[in-house]
Amino acid sequence: MPGRSAELPDSAPKSDTFSGQVWADPVLPATDGVVINTVFFAPGARTFWHHHEHGQILHVLAGSGLIRSEGGPVEALRPGDVVWVPPGERHWHGAGPGSYLVHLAISLGTTVWAEEVADTPGAGSRHE
Repeated sequence: MPGRSAELPDSAPKSDTFSGQVWADPVLPATDGVVINTVFFAPGARTFWHHHEHGQILHVLAGSGLIRSEGGPVEALRPGDVVWVPPGERHWHGAGPGSYLVHLAISLGTTVWAEEVADTPGAGSRHE
């Protein structure tokens, strides 16, 4: 029988791969390398640099935020946006400084986490 959302744990704060206050709420149990979470970012909170083995789909549900792929510009995220991040593309995403962000994150394959993003969004990583 397929996994059901009723079988999942409650939302939990995240801190080892995120800067600021972030909560992830699993939508379904991880299945066949697919992880689906609704993620809430407090203002200014964001992921560390990371990439996904088979890519990631982000669907912005509320608030506003930012996303950046390594070597590219910081781009705005708004409600209704759907973003495809290709396999292996190093990136980060999170809330802007003046708003929370809620997005549905569909991560495909293994997620590889790296270092924290520099303090100024868009400034790159500490190692860039």
